Amino acid sequence: MIKYVMEIDIVTLFPKMFEGFLAEGVLGRAIKKGLVKVKMHDMRKWAWNSYGAVDDRPFGGGVGMVIRPDVIGQALENLGGKSKRVVALSAKGKRFSQEKAEELSKVKNILLVCGRYEGFDQRILDNMVDEVVSIGDYVLNGGETAAMVLIEAVTRLLPGVLGKDESSREESFSKMEGKRSVEHPQYTRPEEYKGFKVPKVLLSGDHKKIAEWREGKH
Repeated sequence: MIKYVMEIDIVTLFPKMFEGFLAEGVLGRAIKKGLVKVKMHDMRKWAWNSYGAVDDRPFGGGVGMVIRPDVIGQALENLGGKSKRVVALSAKGKRFSQEKAEELSKVKNILLVCGRYEGFDQRILDNMVDEVVSIGDYVLNGGETAAMVLIEAVTRLLPGVLGKDESSREESFSKMEGKRSVEHPQYTRPEEYKGFKVPKVLLSGDHKKIAEWREGKH
């Protein structure tokens, strides 16, 4: 029996949106190696009527439709939400950060709930999930894209996902000497292109000066 480093459940109205995302690149390889397991769940499985509806008109009037609490409540109950870290993706949430990614990378079971339409009934956010996360101060059509951002940021921190060097710990916004910083500029060949040159210090072979340059001490 495979012992996954992390298991992720996703409740969404559009499970097919994730197909290419889960099959390609670093994440796709991690899934094939058995490091990460991702299971998709169509929200309409818990629809409140025979037409597959998961939303309803907001009390008090207003534009759009709102995802019902009974739909999400039943989904979480069926998927064992009490034993997992349940995260709702919503513009109302706390801004996602590298620090949050590092925190979630230590969680064994994560359940992501993707919002749509005008969002969730507030009772879902207040009482049914462990936290609400936003990936930025802008509006998306739904939480699927945000879920992909969160999954990619979190899973690449798992042991073995990036390979033996675990280089993710040295990249932009990772903890380095107690502080966070954007990664230094990177250059590769050719040394000169249309008059634009690579900084001489990077060609010097002087590792101390290169390190100082990368730390912004130049």
